[in-house]
Amino acid sequence: MKARNFRSVKGVPYTRLEYIHGVPQSRITRFNMGTWKEDFDYLIELKANETVYMRDIALESLRVNVNRHLHKKIGTQNYYFTVVVYPHHILRENKMMTGAGADRLQEGMRRAFGKPVGRAAAIKKGQTIAKIFTYANYIDIAKNALKIGASKVPKGAYIYVSRRE
Repeated sequence: MKARNFRSVKGVPYTRLEYIHGVPQSRITRFNMGTWKEDFDYLIELKANETVYMRDIALESLRVNVNRHLHKKIGTQNYYFTVVVYPHHILRENKMMTGAGADRLQEGMRRAFGKPVGRAAAIKKGQTIAKIFTYANYIDIAKNALKIGASKVPKGAYIYVSRRE
């Protein structure tokens, strides 16, 4: 299985868990980190450049790296970080055999529906992937943390900063 097979969003999402057996659990352990306070000045968002599927492994990697950077630099009391998207879409793969004699053991495309192998979040162009709420003096650190997280997004992402009212 190659990542490029699941990068582009095409067709209807495969999400009906009551009909799917053997679905792997989502690898994202937490969605909200830090401490929520009403008086945060700024909202920094990570938004997708293009419509794309983002696997749960990549979302967890983004979460761990951003949270670690924020925790080390500014402490848990000065930010609130949340991952907005959830990996609803179930990825399927029709595993094929390779090697000598494989052509006699498998049926090729005859029953090519595939078995569940993972999860992904279908993200639209411009959709928010993650948010950080923080104070004015920590904006540069939060932007740097999301820049690290943007490297985990397939087809890239950009950072949007807005002042909270």
